[in-house]
Amino acid sequence: MADSNKIKSIVVLISGNGSNLQAIIDACKQQQIAGYISAVVSNKADAYGLQRAKNANIPKIFLDHKAFASREEYDQQLLTEISSFSPDLIVLAGFMRILSDAFVSQFQGKMLNIHPSLLPKHKGLHTHQRAIDAGDSEHGASVHFVTAELDDGPVILQSKVPVFDQQDPDELAERVQVQERQMYPLVIKWFCEDRLAMNNNKAFLDGNELEVQGYAAD
Repeated sequence: MADSNKIKSIVVLISGNGSNLQAIIDACKQQQIAGYISAVVSNKADAYGLQRAKNANIPKIFLDHKAFASREEYDQQLLTEISSFSPDLIVLAGFMRILSDAFVSQFQGKMLNIHPSLLPKHKGLHTHQRAIDAGDSEHGASVHFVTAELDDGPVILQSKVPVFDQQDPDELAERVQVQERQMYPLVIKWFCEDRLAMNNNKAFLDGNELEVQGYAAD
């Protein structure tokens, strides 16, 4: 049985600016999350998220995927680096790499991702432009558990924003990111309170199976 009093160790994987990372750092600092970021790992040396980690006195690791002959070799080294921090949760916050099945299986039910679309719509890249091109009336973001298939794990929470006529994709992305920075810390909070779990490829909150689109407030 999980120890609900345990302060959870969280490792965050990034590739870029780290705006969601900053939201998680702030939430931990304000003790909104019963956890702490034990390390931030990036596959890009110039990712600003590494500077955010440094500013918050969080251990930071740069692991260059180009230095490895295969995805599997990189992921094995990534696993070695991460395991030294004994993580209870792995958080993907703009980590722009597809993880191998072997890596994902090591953290089944303990790895979260945030994707800028209303899954299962628009898996993969360029989601904001694709939502506009598809004529979608609404767009948004989804927090989900990570499984072996890309952007396919059970959804925990979604947030929606309207898509306006003549919408600019950058402006749409900005509005979605505002939602992301509120959603991700909340879901991590649930996980660290042992309220959130994945069983049989389904997400459960407080023991209740969530809908396909995740949690919906009354």
